[in-house]
Formats: sequence, C-alpha cells, structure tokens
Amino acid sequence: MPALTSSTSVVAYDDARALPDNVLSALTAHPRESNVILSGIEKSRSRPESLKGKEHWIACTTDGTVEFVLSCAEGAIGAYPLFIYSTKPSSELDEEFLLHRLTLLARKLVDTVGVARVFSVFALEKVTEVFQHLWSQMTGVAAVPTPYYAATFTHCDQNSYIERAPTLCPSINYDLRPATEADIPVVAEQCYEFALTSEPFVLSPEGARKEATLLVKNKQVWVHEIRRGDNPAEIASIVCFTRQSATVAAITKVYTNPRCRKMGCAERLVRRVTKFLLKTKLSVVLYVAHDNLAAVNVYHRVGFMGLAQSKGPVEGVEPWLEIGFDLNVVELGHW
Repeated sequence: MPALTSSTSVVAYDDARALPDNVLSALTAHPRESNVILSGIEKSRSRPESLKGKEHWIACTTDGTVEFVLSCAEGAIGAYPLFIYSTKPSSELDEEFLLHRLTLLARKLVDTVGVARVFSVFALEKVTEVFQHLWSQMTGVAAVPTPYYAATFTHCDQNSYIERAPTLCPSINYDLRPATEADIPVVAEQCYEFALTSEPFVLSPEGARKEATLLVKNKQVWVHEIRRGDNPAEIASIVCFTRQSATVAAITKVYTNPRCRKMGCAERLVRRVTKFLLKTKLSVVLYVAHDNLAAVNVYHRVGFMGLAQSKGPVEGVEPWLEIGFDLNVVELGHW
C-alpha cells in the first residue's frame, strides 16, 4: 500500500471578504497572537468599499489545516510591512517545516505583489529569519544589515492587570483623557518625534498631522495632560491603540515629551488606557523593544505578562522580529 503524503497549498486573496471560513477561524481561535493580521482583516471587511487589488492575504494550508496566514495590507499613512502569523506553536516551527511552507508563500508573494512592495517582514523571530533568507535568495534583494525592530509580544487581561493608586507629584495637576480636536497639533508633534526614533519609518510634519488627525477622529489616542503650578497645561504623553479586533486591542504607540519624563506619566496613562480597553476587550496586546528596558518595566508594572525574566516563560509571549530589505529596491511604507 503506498504511503500517504501531505499536501500543502497556498492561495492568495485580494479581498478580505473573500477569505474562507477556515482561514478566519484559524485567526479568531488565537485573536491575541494573530492581532496584527486579524485586526486589519476585520477593518477591511467592515469598509463600505474594499481595497481590492491593493491588499493581499495568502493562506498556507496542509491537508485542510491552516498553518500560515500572510498579509500585505494598507494603512492610512502608507503600506504596512509583510505580516506573517503561524497557527502552530513556536515549539513546532522547526527548520524543515518552515523552509517548505515559507518557500511556497514567498513564491506566491512574488507572483502576487512583486518585489518592490515587500519593504520589510514582521513575524515570530524564527519565521522572519527563515523568510528573509528565502526571500533574498529568491529575489536577489538583500536584507538591511540591522533589524528594524526586535521586540517581545506580550498581553494583559483582567486577571493580570495591576490596579495602582496614581502617584501624586507635588505642585503638578494632571488629567488623563481621550484626545480632542484641540489636541491635534500637540499629538502631531509627538507622533513626529516618535517616528524620529523609528527609522526608517519617519514622518514629515504633514504626515504626522495627518496621522494625529486620524487618531483623534477615530478615538484611538489618549493624552496625559499636566499643569505645573500656574503654568498653562501641556500634554506630557500620548498612548495610541489602532489595531482592534472583536476581542483584542493593541497599544501601538506610547510617547512622552522629553521635558516630562521621569514623572511616571507613561505608566499612569498606559494603565488608564489598558483599563479602559479591558472594559470592552478580553485582552490588550503590545510589542516592546528588547532594548527599551524603561518601557519593559512600565508594561510589567501595569500587568503585561512575561516581562519579568525571574518568573519564567509565559504562553504566547514570544520574540518577534522585523527585517527590512534594500531601500534602493523597495518602496517604503509606514506603520
């Protein structure tokens, strides 16, 4: 009797509404880990008009089981990186498994969007590393030597969230609230300054103004306002949360004005926003750079899991990596 062999296939879709139920089910089964892709799909499916032809998703399936979903989507400010999500636990992603499936995904991607669209890839660390090698080998486009982003994916829920009384600062009053239209100029300034720390994804002043306007319009940004004595109030920190699915919200930007640091503003606002989001979501997720120890400590104190090395690993808390490709070849997007 001949041996049974597995059959792996990849299928591309250019309309989120065309994604089959098994792909959607694979993503919604793990809404935290898949948030970077699932949130975009839900947003695309809710639009009156689709971005058909501009956004693409590729599903990799073996014997009917969805194993990878790749997204090549559009944001309000520019194209997003290539995102890859695997339904398999990290422990099962050995090199042989990855090489076969990521090769198929890369071939389909070349046929679907070409080479210039893929300016970077963001996924679990080992997935990114293997995909980058395959992509460079297949297309001849070299990777940028230094990764754009090396971060830990973490999450917070009602059980892990840590309530704490606000720290009071003598002679300083503060207000934590959703941003309003009047805040747009200052939010834009902080978006601009945040982007300066996120090479190559910098923003022009006009681009930062556009981003701030959208964040305020969509109610996706809170501000931490402080007043020192009799001085005018100023916005010390912002927290943005742009990737939301039915059950999960992602904090996507945290920035504090350098003049207002060492005052606990970021922690105070992150805690308040996390509490607000957990009123309607089961989890809040975020990525924090490995080398940003101040942010790691802030998120740990708020209740984001797996950030205290002494407590050992936490399921779902994993290293993610973004690697970029030759800027002379690709068309850079923004996220």
